[in-house]
Amino acid sequence: MDGYQALVLVSFGGPEKADEVMPFLRRVTAGRGIPEGRIEKVAQHYYDLGGASPINASCRDLLAALRPELDGLGLALYWGNRNGAPLLADTVAQMRDDGVSRALALVTSAYGGYSSCRQYLDDISSAQAAVGPGAPEISKLRLYYNHPGWVGPWASSLRSALDQAHQAVPTTSVPPGGDDDGPGAPGAEDVEVLFSAHSIPLSMARTSPYPEHVTETARLCAELAGVKSWHLVWQSRSGPPSSPWLGPDVREVVEASTASSIVVAPIGFVCDNMEIVHDLDVEAAAAARERGAHFFRASTVSTSPEFVRMVRQLVEERLGSGDVRAALGPDGPWPDLCPVGHCPP
Repeated sequence: MDGYQALVLVSFGGPEKADEVMPFLRRVTAGRGIPEGRIEKVAQHYYDLGGASPINASCRDLLAALRPELDGLGLALYWGNRNGAPLLADTVAQMRDDGVSRALALVTSAYGGYSSCRQYLDDISSAQAAVGPGAPEISKLRLYYNHPGWVGPWASSLRSALDQAHQAVPTTSVPPGGDDDGPGAPGAEDVEVLFSAHSIPLSMARTSPYPEHVTETARLCAELAGVKSWHLVWQSRSGPPSSPWLGPDVREVVEASTASSIVVAPIGFVCDNMEIVHDLDVEAAAAARERGAHFFRASTVSTSPEFVRMVRQLVEERLGSGDVRAALGPDGPWPDLCPVGHCPP
């Protein structure tokens, strides 16, 4: 069989304009029994931004950054989404028509878990089945939650946000002969560092490496950024109140904090999206303002040169030309093929 001929970026998708919002949300919530009122409430978050999700622009920017980085590898670039145009099945059909027989897939999620990994594998299989004979073989690149090309850019982004916070909050003086603990030291009681990721039901978390993977990214990022005090929080839960989800919720933590500044690094996400904009930039920021605190959010890292280089390294691993399977911490690199049966629905 021929070698790999393409790389397809696989993401969640989002609406581009107001009249796409409700069809998009109905696709996302199909079969989940979400009340109509809840769907309409979420739709308003998109309407407040003119109807467009930031995720599509982020994916386009990532593709633009990948083109020169992947130059010389002989891979055509494609893009397909789970829930919005370009839909993955349409992209796979285009790949077939272009003569692609084998491709690699980069998923915009660094972590294991059903929604963050297994469901994307299912999406790829469903798209191949919809296309039928001639659909290309597609192999997903490995998880990268502990790759230096993921952790390093987040540490840099966190340091930038901390710099902003320390400019806004008076610096606690260090007594003569005392120790300066690095970026987290100035006004340690005045700056609270939070790492956030999308919450999932506890029933799903019990059969998933997702919480452990997110925790490891947070630990590695804090260590690299020189931050000694931090908390992991969760956001964007969508289930009924009777169903327990991972917590604590980011807004509840911001409301209960006594810090003068809150710095949040949304390490659960590769690209900007509505969850980041609404749950952090709007709701969590408002909660901070309500008690007179400053709020700073670290930027996502999808177009960081270090992240883009990481994608090339992951591709080279699968092409057999990569020298080192890079990983930080004790876990080591995730295998190319996820364990059979991991992360059940």
